[in-house]
Amino acid sequence: MEQMKTSQQSSPTTKKKMKIAGSEAVILSLLEEGVDTIFGYPGGAIMPIYDSLYHYLDKITHILTRHEQGAAHAAQAYSQVSDKVGVCFATSGPGATNLITGIANAYMDSIPMVCITGQVPAHLLGTDAFQESDVLGISMPVTKWNFQVTSAEEIPWAIARAFYIAKTGRPGPVLLDITKNAQFEEFDFEYKKCEKIRSYHPYPNIEIKDIDDAAELINKAKKPYMLVGHGVLISGAEKEVMALSEKAGIPMASTLLGISAVPSDHPNYMGFLGMHGNYAPNVLTNECDVLIAIGMRFDDRVTGDTKRYARQAKVIHIEIDASEIDKIIKTEVAINADAKQALELLIPRVKKTEHKEWIDEFRKLDEIEYEKVIKHDTYPDGDKNKMGEVVRLISEMTDGEAVMVTDVGQHQMIVPRYYKFKNPNRLITSGGLGTMGFGMPAAMGAQVGAPDKQVISIAGDGGTQMTIQELGTISQYKIPLKMVVLNNSFLGMVRQWQELFFDSRYSFTEMTNPDFVKIAEGYGIANSRVVKRSELKDALKTMLDHEGPYFLEVVVEKEENVFPMVPSGESVANIRLE
Repeated sequence: MEQMKTSQQSSPTTKKKMKIAGSEAVILSLLEEGVDTIFGYPGGAIMPIYDSLYHYLDKITHILTRHEQGAAHAAQAYSQVSDKVGVCFATSGPGATNLITGIANAYMDSIPMVCITGQVPAHLLGTDAFQESDVLGISMPVTKWNFQVTSAEEIPWAIARAFYIAKTGRPGPVLLDITKNAQFEEFDFEYKKCEKIRSYHPYPNIEIKDIDDAAELINKAKKPYMLVGHGVLISGAEKEVMALSEKAGIPMASTLLGISAVPSDHPNYMGFLGMHGNYAPNVLTNECDVLIAIGMRFDDRVTGDTKRYARQAKVIHIEIDASEIDKIIKTEVAINADAKQALELLIPRVKKTEHKEWIDEFRKLDEIEYEKVIKHDTYPDGDKNKMGEVVRLISEMTDGEAVMVTDVGQHQMIVPRYYKFKNPNRLITSGGLGTMGFGMPAAMGAQVGAPDKQVISIAGDGGTQMTIQELGTISQYKIPLKMVVLNNSFLGMVRQWQELFFDSRYSFTEMTNPDFVKIAEGYGIANSRVVKRSELKDALKTMLDHEGPYFLEVVVEKEENVFPMVPSGESVANIRLE
């Protein structure tokens, strides 16, 4: 106790050496990196670290999630809204393996996280000891770096390196697996932040010739077109993207994860790309002459059939990860660089021009989409609730300022279609992995990371039940999250595919759901259910005006489909409106 008292009195940012246990070194190292929030779940193999954390609760907030997957999703969303590295803890064995889905999700979407797991003592490694698992082997494919700490002396070095790797270059999650003996061992603690790693070069040197070549293509283009990816948000290049678009008169569209990089009402913004994206941005991909892709990786949900994707266009690809360049779509000019740095060099070289007739082509197709799809989704007839109207009303009632967090499914496509975003990093969703169950714990983390913002979770009845236990966390910590469940009693997106491509054979997609509002009530969370469309607006207002957490179930049309839609394996030009 005396040793703990002495080390506690020392400043966590001191460079003076002091003899402490490895478990305390973990906490002090995290404080050195500016960590103020941890999401986690304790257990035997990480108990010493939790014991040390107990003495630092005046400096670090710990959120006890109800499942380790929830901790990982919460840490990811926390990172996205706070611009910090998310941190989560779990114990060995099942605790560590339960983190994997959340880690894989963050890896696919390039989100910086540091995940710390406890492990059996070093002398028991490889013996199939109680709750031992090879977490390094399991996590290797879905982490940017992982490392097993087997002695206390390695802890500060490993944590410093973990944070540096997680947040530099193309960000991503890292995992440190710390054996129990390393947590108990004492050593002379000293912390040095990592500022460089030999052979790791997170920021490539920009080739000016590539910038000049890109500018020449843009200046000669008759129908230039800009694709805005998640890398724009990661690099903070939102203003530069808009400056390039405005100077050169270039229409813009975003990937799912690039949404909110450009305000929805920007005159050059044409909507979002992909399987359920907007009509014009998809169709006109195959008519542009220069395609400028910024911070995106040409995911299959964006390209459709790559053999029929933008074959007529000369492609400029600005991307920090060299492995993504020419991986899927061949480029005319490849700029391996941070998006912001590349655009800062490119903008002065681009001539001021307008492409009014080209932009008008987008607007004409917008009108077709509005008449065939949008007005029916957002201003429906009858008394049944439709997903599009729910999102439109939320957008209007929050003035486009909320942080919208989605689960995965039909609603995930409806939110970016009909919420009018005004500010960056306001859409949090599972992109690359498409993880059902992501929404509620992620929204929880987003609200903790942005306590001054309105955070709204939109989920389906299927995904909600995958992580519904996190209502316990939301209740315990009084997280003022607003949760909307769009209940159609189906796994909606799968059912839509079954209707369109499997002759309406609804094989195991219809759900018998619980009484959601009773479950919310059981956790002490204010709640209501809306069945009639005439009650929807008042119910949304009640939810938004409520000071604490609120759970709103909206019963929506059972067999509603999301259009437009690019059928799997089709050309983006063959997008369906019905």
